[in-house]
Amino acid sequence: MLTDYLYKQLGLSDFEYNEIKKRLNRTPNMLETYLFSAMWSEHCGYKHSKNYLKLFPNDNAVLNEENSGGIEIGNHVIFFKMESHNHPSAIDPYQGAATGVGGIIRDILTLNARPVAILDSLKFGQLNEGKNKYLLEGIVKGISDYGNSIGVPTIGGETSFDECFSGLPLVNVMAVGIAKKNKIVKSIAKSGGIVVLLGSLTGRDGIHGASFASKELKSHSGHIKKENRLSIQTADPFMKKKVIEASLEIFKSDGIISAQDCGAAGILSASSEMAFKGNCGMELFLDKVLVREENMQPWEIMLSESQERMIFIVKEQYLNHIFDIAAKFEVNICAIGRTIPEKEYRLFWNNEIIANIAPEVLNNCITYNLNNKEPDYIKEYASKTCQDTEFKEQDIIEILKCPDIASKKYIYSQYDYMVGNRTVSKPENTSSNALWIKEEKCFCGFTADSDYRKTYLNPFEGSRNTVYEAFRNLISCGFRPKGITNCLNFANPEKDECAFQFIESVKGISQACKELKIPVVSGNVSFYNENSTHNPVPPAFFVPSKILPVPVIGMAGISYKNILKNNLKENYFIYLAGRDITCDSDTGGALYQKLFYNFLGGKIDIVDTNLELQLADFILNMYSENKISACNDVSKGGVFVSLFELLHTAHLGFKGNLINIENARKSLFGEVTGRYIVCSKRSLESDFKKYNLPFRFL
Repeated sequence: MLTDYLYKQLGLSDFEYNEIKKRLNRTPNMLETYLFSAMWSEHCGYKHSKNYLKLFPNDNAVLNEENSGGIEIGNHVIFFKMESHNHPSAIDPYQGAATGVGGIIRDILTLNARPVAILDSLKFGQLNEGKNKYLLEGIVKGISDYGNSIGVPTIGGETSFDECFSGLPLVNVMAVGIAKKNKIVKSIAKSGGIVVLLGSLTGRDGIHGASFASKELKSHSGHIKKENRLSIQTADPFMKKKVIEASLEIFKSDGIISAQDCGAAGILSASSEMAFKGNCGMELFLDKVLVREENMQPWEIMLSESQERMIFIVKEQYLNHIFDIAAKFEVNICAIGRTIPEKEYRLFWNNEIIANIAPEVLNNCITYNLNNKEPDYIKEYASKTCQDTEFKEQDIIEILKCPDIASKKYIYSQYDYMVGNRTVSKPENTSSNALWIKEEKCFCGFTADSDYRKTYLNPFEGSRNTVYEAFRNLISCGFRPKGITNCLNFANPEKDECAFQFIESVKGISQACKELKIPVVSGNVSFYNENSTHNPVPPAFFVPSKILPVPVIGMAGISYKNILKNNLKENYFIYLAGRDITCDSDTGGALYQKLFYNFLGGKIDIVDTNLELQLADFILNMYSENKISACNDVSKGGVFVSLFELLHTAHLGFKGNLINIENARKSLFGEVTGRYIVCSKRSLESDFKKYNLPFRFL
């Protein structure tokens, strides 16, 4: 039979296909096989991760089961979520990155939240490779063109460079939105409503996008095949701006039952998920969908990932009003179906039924347990040692020249980070970036962080440490952390090494959030960030086999005072608050080891939760008493880079003692947790002693 051949071509395994037949109690037809190939893909079904994401704590999170979760502030909710668009960006960097921004913006919008900010976390290969320069330029331009065009500021983020990302860039985008608590719209459908599609016309772009993102990139002699371009969506930011404003006005009416954006798997995933969540059914008439290409087949219409589209379930008596709003904003709109009490997902073509599946079967894909056996490299790398050689003054120049540390002005200068009149700090000036929440007369701070070298060496502690690094970023600017989102970027979960890394990372993040008493409000998993090349001889541009594990943490915090900016002036006191670095401190995975010794190994430093919480209370209390003039947490690049960032922003020099001469590089650049550079116009020695905290006057 045709479907017996088709399901393999579409990425379903024999086991999965047999399970589908068992649940249907019949063989799916061709269209239904296409539907299952998308909804049971990794990207839509989370079949290798769903069993483990349940470990994340979500107490005090708002609607973490929706498109985006958030935190409550007074009468409003701040929604924030991070997602990846890695595979598309490797093929078409401009469109891949632009549609990544568009997709995460829609996740915020569908809750009736106005998008107010974007952050990004970007990973590239070394820039001495021409292809990596091409990827960086295209991705940054895609993010900037899209964000600038829709009037949402890109306020901050992070960018790192490593050989493992050559040709396999990571593009993680975080969106922030604000909504009134009593005006939030959910994605839960109810029977008796009309299904309305708003936005761009439906075309053939992005078909199979969900399954494309659920497998390794195909390659030939180390080069990614161009055939993957068929799965890339096309961005239209000017249509998106109209969709944003039209949607927000539509939400003001009383006619909207629920809403969902068309993302991965397009109309299929959006509509079937709404029916499943609402414990009802749905009938869609696919010939009613407005298309921009001739002779589109039902499966193409259902799987198309054409951007800038929203689905609303509308009360029938409000239908004309909703159409009038769409006409006002010159946005395409069509009624394509209805919700029904029977728990069936029925598709029609010219009034003939062509598919009929229970939403529960379509949206409950099979899940897998992964192998959690520790790989051999963990113990091998932990036993490696890196011996410091003689310190040279040129070392300081070398670490400042390192792309991870050097100014990212080339990137953020392309972003309009001030549009919207909410942005408080420029991207280069603080560890976290702030928005003025005028509705509640407070500031909201955001940061995005990752540390893939430490996570590779110790997935549990490295991921736990990443949460604490984000925590310190917010604390150093005067924010009380309230919640996190995450984007978990890993290689192939069907391979034991990756499976172990993923499970331990989830456990580490969960542990850190429980210790800090903050919830995971939303998140995303990106697997298969590797390719299928087996070429032993690298060509001119070689695509590495896989990335190192990269859990990215986006964190939000609140401050009801003016945020802590860098007010460092001449003759101020500078302290290292927290743990000092000693000869026996563990600094495995530190950037300076990679830079000076081409070394990856050793034991990473382990977070001391009690010290972290004590330091946080100290800094926030000193800040509230106006005793701190500037603060920066110590992370990548160690004490020297943390201090240099403050001095550079303040246009000042420094005279003091930073170096343990016997371990100069380690004391300057070692990455030990639980430390801040704290600056004050007066001595803080008595305050440190009052709080019983370790410190050193620099």
